[in-house]
Amino acid sequence: MPAPHMWSPRTPPPGPGEPAPVAPAAPGPLAPSAGLPGTRVPDGLMGACGPDALAGAGGAVVPTAPAAPGTSGTGLEVATHGTAPQAAATAALNLLVIEDDPGGPFTVSELLHTAGTRVRIRTARNLTEAERLLTDDVNCILLDLALPGRDPDDELAALRHLLRLAPRHAVLALTASTHAERAAEAVRVGAQDYLFRDELDGRLLSRAIRYAVERKRADTAQYKLAESRLRAQENARLERGLLPTPLLDGSDLRFAARYRPGRSRALLGGDFYDTVRTPDGTVHAMIGDVCGHGPDEAALGVELRIAWRTLTLAGLCGDALLTTLQQVLEHERDGDEIFATLCTVDIAPDGRRAELSLAGHPAPLIARPGSPASLLAYESGGPALGLLPQTRWPRRRVELGEAWSLLMYTDGLIEGRTGVGNQRLGQEGMTDMVNRLLTTGLRGESLLEAAVTEARELNGGELTDDVAVLLLERARPGD
Repeated sequence: MPAPHMWSPRTPPPGPGEPAPVAPAAPGPLAPSAGLPGTRVPDGLMGACGPDALAGAGGAVVPTAPAAPGTSGTGLEVATHGTAPQAAATAALNLLVIEDDPGGPFTVSELLHTAGTRVRIRTARNLTEAERLLTDDVNCILLDLALPGRDPDDELAALRHLLRLAPRHAVLALTASTHAERAAEAVRVGAQDYLFRDELDGRLLSRAIRYAVERKRADTAQYKLAESRLRAQENARLERGLLPTPLLDGSDLRFAARYRPGRSRALLGGDFYDTVRTPDGTVHAMIGDVCGHGPDEAALGVELRIAWRTLTLAGLCGDALLTTLQQVLEHERDGDEIFATLCTVDIAPDGRRAELSLAGHPAPLIARPGSPASLLAYESGGPALGLLPQTRWPRRRVELGEAWSLLMYTDGLIEGRTGVGNQRLGQEGMTDMVNRLLTTGLRGESLLEAAVTEARELNGGELTDDVAVLLLERARPGD
């Protein structure tokens, strides 16, 4: 049975012996067509044919909802009803056709109908109309490269403009077979494929549409994969900056550290630490925390850590060092609300005493043989870096003893919940946890890993803030 005709004001009257074209009924309530979600059929057409008659016709070009107000775009759907399983198995696609010839879209719909392809068609005469019709549900765009008003110096200007408007959509370029070089250039510019108007048939068009959609999906997936690899490489470089190799050559101190960013699957955060030994034998250790999470905070943490190492190796310490670090922070941060906390410890060459400075950071934990771990007493520390201009950071001497373990940490370790209401672990809870782990014989890397793991378990999942812990240990001579 021949395919039904699409009526339009430009369609000439039927000749002698020809079937009359199907005319749309007067405006009235619309009813959904059978088997096509979202398809709307005028009551007059449904009354004349009915769903059974439409199915027997082998397919129809069915008007869909009208185009957006203020545009001359037309909505059409090519639907196959001859074989129900085939129609159900073929996913519907949305095609936007951009060409200035009013008869062009009807030719496209007839070609797709002949191929038995179910496609909803929108039409636009130019890119201005296309931009209004371009929504996320459009799967593919068919662009006529012969649109009027072309730039004589750039035959693909319309395509370039469309690719900027629709970077996530598949695009097919339509041109004459005499313009093969232009068609190939369209693919190099960014179109998924090209079609020759004078060689076009239904099966070729149907296959080209689906190929373009799948190729665009593959290109997008490949782009995201490459992007994730680049991001991983950048994160690895940032992580190397955040988690440096300690410079402790010639020292009898043992070093261990653990770092875990907050948020599930995050690679890095704003916590940072470092340890260096200067030529006079003093071991300098530092741990800090930039407020916030993510690569921007991580980059700022890297800058502060490198600045700290440079200033320390240059001989600065205490208040002079923290004042300079605050100047670095003020110049490098994105906004005035960004600040960083910091804890620095300068351990004397004999390992028995240290100088401690705190800039809005929690005090370290010290454990000595034969006595439980406790927080280093510190009456008053200075504010976090970046909060107050022209401030001071007092420096306090602390006695460490002959053998000790010094635990430095960021607040992500103590701000996790304990599973009892909104109660947080806190410094007291962390001290009890570390003492319990010490009684089991854990030391060094094992102690840090167990502490971070237990804090996460108490929290009931990943800790919301970044966690960094650093451990320096000094054993008795001969041990």
